[in-house]
Amino acid sequence: MPVNDNASSTAETPNWGDVIRWANHGNPPPPRRVEKTDAQWREQLTDQQYRVTRESGTEPAHSSAMCSLFEPGRYRCVCCDTELFDSKSKFKSQSGWPSFTSPVAEGVVGYRLDDSYGMRRIENTCQVCDAHLGHVFPDGPEPSGLRFCINALSLKKDA
Repeated sequence: MPVNDNASSTAETPNWGDVIRWANHGNPPPPRRVEKTDAQWREQLTDQQYRVTRESGTEPAHSSAMCSLFEPGRYRCVCCDTELFDSKSKFKSQSGWPSFTSPVAEGVVGYRLDDSYGMRRIENTCQVCDAHLGHVFPDGPEPSGLRFCINALSLKKDA
């Protein structure tokens, strides 16, 4: 994974250089914050949603119909209802998880270095509530070249 964070892009379409820079030096500020106790999250979420979003779990590949859902709409955080992704940025990645090229706005998705499982990856979180979403990789299509590989259990879709 490249560590050069000198490349830059527009706020609307981040690139790999932006992702690396934010993961290394801090994320753009979120639009708001939602904080709840562990008991409140457990009450609100299903056991599977809690495991993925609050304990950084991963759902099994190809386990959600959301992978093949491409109707217009927005995808929100299942925990705090923040708009995260638009269906216009969704693409068929064949990875087994819903994939997007970019978030709807700067500051709604956070980036963290993740060295778990003997790999270096960039974890994505909801910046508003710190929910684990998935990971981002530099192998996506244009315009960003990014693949936001997101757990369907961390999302809910608007019509």
